[in-house]
Amino acid sequence: MSIVVLKLPAVKRKTEERPHKCPYCEGETFQRWGRVNKPVKDVRVRNVKVYRYRCCQCKRTFRHYPDGNTSADQTERLRLFAILLWTLGLSHRASSLILSGLNVLVSFMTIWRDVQEAAQQIKKHNHWKPVRILGLDGAHVLGWGAKQPVLVAVDLGTGEPLAVGYINEYDPQAVRRWLAPLVQRHGITVIVTDDLSSYKIVAEKLQLGHQVCQFHETIPKEWQWVLEEIRHLLDVLPPDGSRTLYALWKRLPGRRSLPNQSRTALEQLRDLLLRLSDHWQSYCTFQSEPQVPWTNNSTERAIGRMKMRARTVRGYKSWLGMQSGLMLAGTSIS
Repeated sequence: MSIVVLKLPAVKRKTEERPHKCPYCEGETFQRWGRVNKPVKDVRVRNVKVYRYRCCQCKRTFRHYPDGNTSADQTERLRLFAILLWTLGLSHRASSLILSGLNVLVSFMTIWRDVQEAAQQIKKHNHWKPVRILGLDGAHVLGWGAKQPVLVAVDLGTGEPLAVGYINEYDPQAVRRWLAPLVQRHGITVIVTDDLSSYKIVAEKLQLGHQVCQFHETIPKEWQWVLEEIRHLLDVLPPDGSRTLYALWKRLPGRRSLPNQSRTALEQLRDLLLRLSDHWQSYCTFQSEPQVPWTNNSTERAIGRMKMRARTVRGYKSWLGMQSGLMLAGTSIS
């Protein structure tokens, strides 16, 4: 059993360290220009000592706050604690009620703003973040009172969400338009997805390496007579597997059913063999790229965290709120 330890930032009542540089001109010489006792909202600390300094270079004054404090009334510890309560599934009002039980009065709208700000900070941090291997998967989460199609992109190096789009994963053109700027900005070279055909089209159009999550490739039971051969190829993944599958495809009879009739199991098997043969490299990318995972589990875990949080929300009022909530819920803080 693994134990997760959450460490909230420390809050100091005062600091004896002088500022290193002026926030306006980056000067390094200051005069102390007074001190105030600032009331703060925190589970332990009620007020802190804040010193004011005057820059000898630009003559402007500024406040120098102790660790864990800013110009806001809340300490960083309380702010993160409120965000954590929300990501664990409590509503904004319930989070406010929990804090009131700790003798800290914070309105639910303040918590809402903290959640939105935290999500924006994540998006800002991720904007130019270099990412080589990206996991992609679609999800349907609660929004505007109904299930909405969402496409989630996860950095498989860290397992954290990189972007969330209001995109239908079955539309290759929409996926391509949304993914292309991410590829250019982050330097993505490989995507890991399920076996959906739209992802294959997008990978080819954007000239990306493609690894298909092997947990998504299933063989129907009625195809027993070739099941063992296909299973062996999928287990071993030999470099010449495409040639072997193509040879097996040629051995099977062609389609005999009429266009308006359902294909037989044998005909479906033949189509499956050709599809596996054409896209064999998508199942073997992880062999030539050691950093590429052979499954897309990290993306699915991030989506799972998003869905768990979405169950406790009655409905997002806008895409911005929905995107911010999902990005924050999908991070490891939850």
